[in-house]
Formats: sequence, structure tokens, C-alpha cells
Amino acid sequence: MNGRFPALIADASRRDRAGARSGSAAPDQAADAARRPGAVTPARPPIRIGVIADTHRLARPEALAALAGSELIVHAGDVGGPEVLAALGAVAPVVAVRGNNDRGPWADALAETEIVDSGGVRLYVVHDVAQVDFEPAAAGFAAVIAGHSHKPRCEERGGVLWFNPGSAGPRRFRLPVAVGRLAIALGRVSGEIVELRIP
Repeated sequence: MNGRFPALIADASRRDRAGARSGSAAPDQAADAARRPGAVTPARPPIRIGVIADTHRLARPEALAALAGSELIVHAGDVGGPEVLAALGAVAPVVAVRGNNDRGPWADALAETEIVDSGGVRLYVVHDVAQVDFEPAAAGFAAVIAGHSHKPRCEERGGVLWFNPGSAGPRRFRLPVAVGRLAIALGRVSGEIVELRIP
């Protein structure tokens, strides 16, 4: 992926492989127990992905606090400057795309689109949803993440979650200042919009 900052890992599902044993002749006791008749396999906790967009050079403390605990942060463009990516990167690894207002050498390192594979699902990231000129479900995407409009959106259509976290930057008209959260569990993705309390 070209939009990592800097060289951050986009695959949050690597956690699923953490702690796996290698070179041991004895079977794992927990796995052995799970194979017994009537045993219930413990559910893995959801993978948590924070989503933010249209910061326009503003890294609000409220936004950073709302994204705390994310295993990955996706920025859907109009970042505004590398300092925003640095602030987000202090919270979690970041994948970002370039928005129409992102210009300069730092922005040249960002791709216009990104694909995030996590927890068995694929997420398509673009700044302007109008640029999606294909059928996401047919292409194997569980969600489309976009920004640009500053209008929060969390809508499932045609088996795909269309998600826009809204803007976490300077307030525009009477639109809310917000970020988003995605949860991936059992091969499915769900989302929520988190409106920030801004004085």
C-alpha cells in the first residue's frame, strides 16, 4: 500500500496469528479442548478500526481520544498536512488516501485509493465516493470508506457498508464534527459514527 505513514502495517488481522506455537510436538491444550464434542470455540474479540476524514490540518484532541484503542486508523483524505498523520500514528498504525486538497511532496506519497485487508474482509478506501466506478460487492469488498462530503454516512446497501465518518476538521455549516469506528468480527464489518463534543 502506498498510503502508509510512515511504513505502517495495514493488516490489523495479524493479531489473529499472534501467540501461535511453532516447532512443538504437543498439541495446544485449548485447541484440543475446542475439538471435543460439544465444545464451544471462544469468539475472538472484534478488530477495531478507527476512521477519520477531512481533518484539513487539524488534529483535534477529541478526535484522537475517540480513536484510542483502534488497531488501525484509516484516513479518508483531505488530511491537510503530515503533522496530522504523525498525531494519528501515535495512536495506531495509519492508512491514508490523498484528498483533493492534499498537495505537496508529503501528499505525493499518498495514493488516491487504498485496499485494507483485515479480519477476512476487504475495505476500499477513497476520498470521493463518486470515484467508485465499479460494483464493490462483485469485487469482493465488504465496505467502501470515503470522505469529502463532510456528511456522516453509515449505510449498508447491496451487501456493502458505505461509510463516511464525516469531518473531524473545522466545522462546516451545521454539520457535525465526527469520526467513525468499524468493528470486524466473524467475517463481517459494522460501523458507528461518533459525534465529537466540540465547544
